Amino acid sequence: MTFALSDEQQQLQQIVRKFCEAKSPIAEVHRLMDTPDGFDAAVWSQMGSELGLPSLAIPERFGGAGFSLVELCLVMEEMGRALLCAPFFSSIALGADAILECGTDEDCERLLPGIASGEVRAALAFAERTDAWTPWEADTEATPDGAIYRLRGTKTLVVDGHTAQLIVASARRTDSGTVSLFTVETTEAEGLRRTAIPTLDMTRQVAEVAFDDTPARLLGNVEEDSTEALGRTLQRAAVCLAAEQLGGAAYCLDASVDYAKMRTQFGRPIGSFQAIKHRCADMLVDVESARSAAYYAMTAIIEGYDEALASSLAYAHCSEVFASAASAMVQIHGGVGYTWEHPAHLYLKRAKASEALLGGVGYHREVIAAAMNI
Repeated sequence: MTFALSDEQQQLQQIVRKFCEAKSPIAEVHRLMDTPDGFDAAVWSQMGSELGLPSLAIPERFGGAGFSLVELCLVMEEMGRALLCAPFFSSIALGADAILECGTDEDCERLLPGIASGEVRAALAFAERTDAWTPWEADTEATPDGAIYRLRGTKTLVVDGHTAQLIVASARRTDSGTVSLFTVETTEAEGLRRTAIPTLDMTRQVAEVAFDDTPARLLGNVEEDSTEALGRTLQRAAVCLAAEQLGGAAYCLDASVDYAKMRTQFGRPIGSFQAIKHRCADMLVDVESARSAAYYAMTAIIEGYDEALASSLAYAHCSEVFASAASAMVQIHGGVGYTWEHPAHLYLKRAKASEALLGGVGYHREVIAAAMNI
């Protein structure tokens, strides 16, 4: 397969890179890490009103720009490169995609325009306090109550769940036993409790969301089971996360090479030493292989072939490459790479935390093995 970006896609990447460089310098990342919300509302508003990034992959008939997963992943790649603190992954790659997959046209017309404009931030709550990450593993219950349902249960590792204005949650219906998705508008929602969870990666906020007879609206048709649709959303989200990891790994490579050219020891740049040369060369090979895996997965999802295999392969490989590249950046920078002020440790923490999202590397390796009948 030959994959080359079009002129428009390259321009999109350049615009997003310049925006991220301007809005997400390391000093700003440090500042946002210490705030309760974990992002700048003004920057998020600018992403929606001026750049139109939240609308990118939402169809035009629902208020979006109508682009594909490829453009969404290219944006995610640049955001990962800059460690941009914003609820983009949670709201668009998870929340909006789940609504598109599971919702009726009426649901989409009601919910998606606000997300596309950036006025509404969404989150997807599907993981629970078990080792299972499959969509059909849901202990949260949904009990019918007239025209609505009442949710009871607890979700964990909900990305940006404590600040989202709309939560899309999976739950098992007591009237049919099937797993469906439900929407909860968080403003003054009865019985809703959201708690931010301290994690290794302070640049991405996650939360525990508890429902206690919380009113919710069914997403999609009454007779449908949403597990397959939710599975497709998680596959695409894994590709988006892989693209973000690719961006982070590429930054680690570029920063390490630049430092190796500048830092001198024994009267010569450290990049001239064989050990540093080999480490940077290995990073380059790894990053380019991760790029191939991520870009192949984008195309495979769009074309509709090997979706589970491609997405899990991209996620697992990009996770390992990002963690390895971030570790190498710390080592190449030496003592300064261990300081709080230097961004190296933030990329390493983002890499290790991303390995635990969407099931983790081990879960996706099992998906790969099953897809290949191993």
